[in-house]
Amino acid sequence: MIDDGWRGRRAARTVLLDPDRRVLLINASDPGNRASPEWWEIPGGGQDPGETSEEAAARELYEETGIADAEVGPCVWVQHARFSFGGYRFDQKERIHVAWCGHVELIRPAHLEPLEALAFKGARWWAVDELLASDVPTLPINLREHLPALVEGDLPDTPLDIGLVIPY
Repeated sequence: MIDDGWRGRRAARTVLLDPDRRVLLINASDPGNRASPEWWEIPGGGQDPGETSEEAAARELYEETGIADAEVGPCVWVQHARFSFGGYRFDQKERIHVAWCGHVELIRPAHLEPLEALAFKGARWWAVDELLASDVPTLPINLREHLPALVEGDLPDTPLDIGLVIPY
């Protein structure tokens, strides 16, 4: 087998919505490439062996935001993402779940890995209209295209494949 330098893994992410129908996004940058622009992303990360995507989504949400009592719903999107982060190259199959929580104003990560801690710039709740009107880079890169339906409660019967994503 040829080692092409890409780390294959499965991952789980969460589109977290609050009672005001806002979405939580995390502001991050690449600690391995400070020249790259910052972005806003949905919480998530690698899925551990033996862990379901629902379990991974809940765990990652807690680790990255401190929110432990979100209701993780179904997988609504899947995507294949290839990206560099912290000097590593990832080839990642992602399952993206919708989740809901009560009003949470203080976002405080509970357990970030060292590279994640260097990347973390903060987090905030975005109203859909506000996000649609902005030009900030987001991950998934086509978040603006698919988010309004979720916010309106229009969940797909089977996960929607939002494609191959190679970030900015």
